[in-house]
Amino acid sequence: MLTTVTHHQTTDEAAPSPLPIRQLVLRFSSTRRGARLARRFAVEQFSEWTGLPHDSDPARAVALVTAELASNVVRHGSLPGRDFRLTLLLPPHAFRIEVTDTRPERLPPHTAPRPADEASGRGLLLVQAYAGRWGCTVRDAYTKTVWAEVQHVTTGS
Repeated sequence: MLTTVTHHQTTDEAAPSPLPIRQLVLRFSSTRRGARLARRFAVEQFSEWTGLPHDSDPARAVALVTAELASNVVRHGSLPGRDFRLTLLLPPHAFRIEVTDTRPERLPPHTAPRPADEASGRGLLLVQAYAGRWGCTVRDAYTKTVWAEVQHVTTGS
């Protein structure tokens, strides 16, 4: 069963590109250390693939979004002894961060909570603010993937 929920859609969808998409997949322990390593690795890979420095605004956005998605996995999506998967993709229009966990029954809320809401879920406000698009895909009964796309190129040169 494939279920996809997309949040914070941009108004214009990028056309499919004939260019190859760079992809890297890694597994991390579902611990705070694993989440921290995932964030650091995502920024390193982003900088290597795009040539943008670690202290650029897009790299900072990648760090923040990856940190929130990975910490949500550790807090809400992990089962004892199960790792989470970090997938990084570089299509032409954005840098895509995917975090896959073993709790498909625990979906993120359809909309990010307002600041006055309970403390849980506030990280999604940051994801929504820094990602052009984000969503959740459930492909089977064992996993779900929460993903976000961070823009790394500017239009108009």
